[in-house]
Amino acid sequence: MKKWFVWLGGGAAAVALLGCGVSKPGSIESKVAKEIKSNVTVGGKDDKNPVAYSQDAVKEGGEHFQHHCQICHGLDGQNTGVPFAEQMSPPVPDLTSKDVQDYKDGQLRWIIQNGIGPSGMPAWKGILEDDEMWKIVHYLRHLPPKGSLGAPAIFKEEEEDHKEMKGENPAPDESKPHTHHHH
Repeated sequence: MKKWFVWLGGGAAAVALLGCGVSKPGSIESKVAKEIKSNVTVGGKDDKNPVAYSQDAVKEGGEHFQHHCQICHGLDGQNTGVPFAEQMSPPVPDLTSKDVQDYKDGQLRWIIQNGIGPSGMPAWKGILEDDEMWKIVHYLRHLPPKGSLGAPAIFKEEEEDHKEMKGENPAPDESKPHTHHHH
């Protein structure tokens, strides 16, 4: 009797471990998540952006985006250089996509403020001020061309470190000091 429980417990543990991979969601899972996001959870549809559009507002919104959002969305909002973006469930959206751009400004601010529960999108309420969130919305409406800003520095450093470990990069030039900038 004990052997049966040990075998059953071991089998359950193996199944649990095998199921722990990050994988792309299926089409039904994606459709359900999309329906929930667009019809149920995203508020703010009637909220108007109180920050007047200007190049300065877009620039400041971009600075807040670079500081808070680039780790998942890339510097350009299109996941450039973010190695895990497609493996997330649901995948990190390209912020230039029709699905995202079809949201009203108030909905985009609502998403920034409240996050999206079943996804990896965090809530920024209490971290970003309302004014900053509205400026990020202006930036989202004027994202730069895909790839034009390169990969976030943290992922470039990781890639360089991996190449160095594999011996793919020549030895660093010792005459130049190596500096890290972590925020």
